[in-house]
Order: sequence, then C-alpha cells, then structure tokens
Amino acid sequence: MEFILNPWPWYISGPLITLVMALLLYFGKTFGMSSNLQTMCSIAGAGKFIEFFKFNWKDSSWNLVVVLGAVIGGFLAKFVLSNNTPTKLNPETIEELQQLGFHNVGKTLVPNEIFSFDAMTSSHGLIILIVGGLLVGFGTRYAGGCTSGHAILGLSSLQKPSLIAVIGFFIGGLIMVNLILPYIL
Repeated sequence: MEFILNPWPWYISGPLITLVMALLLYFGKTFGMSSNLQTMCSIAGAGKFIEFFKFNWKDSSWNLVVVLGAVIGGFLAKFVLSNNTPTKLNPETIEELQQLGFHNVGKTLVPNEIFSFDAMTSSHGLIILIVGGLLVGFGTRYAGGCTSGHAILGLSSLQKPSLIAVIGFFIGGLIMVNLILPYIL
C-alpha cells in the first residue's frame, strides 16, 4: 500500500512552528539544519583538519534534537499521518510534468523517476546528487545558513540578511525549476 502525505493545514502547522520559534527565541537558541551538520562534523573530528569545525560542539549538542525530531517526524508522517488521497494539482501542472516524463503525478509523495533507489544509483542520478550536494553545501555556507534557518528563524526574528537569503533561495528555485531542470531530466 502506498501512502500519500498531504500538508497539514495552516491552522495546525503555523501555530506549532510559532510555538517552537518563540521557545527558541526565549531561550536564546538558533535553529537550522546546517548548524546540525556542522556539529556532527565537529563530533566526528573534522576540526582536526578544517578550522571551521574547531569549536566546542557540546554547546550546540542540544540542537541535535532537531535531527532526531526530523527523523521521528518523518517516520510518523509516513506511517501514522499519511492517507491515500492523491495530492490535488492544477491540471496544467500535471500536463507539464507528464511532458517532462513524470508518470504518476500527484499520486506519490515524490516522483519515482527522480527519487527511486534505481534512479538515484544510476550514473545520471549520482551526478545530480553529487553536484546538487556540492551546490547546496556551498550555498548554505555562502548564505550563512540553510533555508530552514533563514526562512523560519531568521524571518521570525526580523533579520535583514535572512530576508535577502530567502529571496535568493526563491529566485534560485524558480530558475532551477523553470530553466535548468527540464534540461537535466
């Protein structure tokens, strides 16, 4: 049986995000997945080789709860909160995606043509994963944080650099989806 995950309604997810951000601001903590990666690399010993990872990771170890929460949340979303209702998409979007070679548009959470094990382990898929990972890593470091950190915490605390970063993320996403992705597929 295939499960489809539809987004939670705004009146559930919005207040939950607000509650988490208010608690983080109250306790003077920051949020973002890229800071977790930095902490995990430091724990693994990357600080012996790269100056960026030389810091007291124990001060940031509380943030690893975010990683644990993402794993548990993903599991719960897939196996507890999912339903078999196809995602409602605009018919024009469905047609455009089918022209790009996607077959079960809206019927699966992510397209199997990109995210199946076979697709990701093909030479084409591996190149996309490696190049995409390098670009995301560079962009995250260059922007001083990731999309979750800037868009959720940065904007909620009215940080101008986060506003600029989020605008850049959206422009980059639009360019990728509309100009580059059709050539990659």
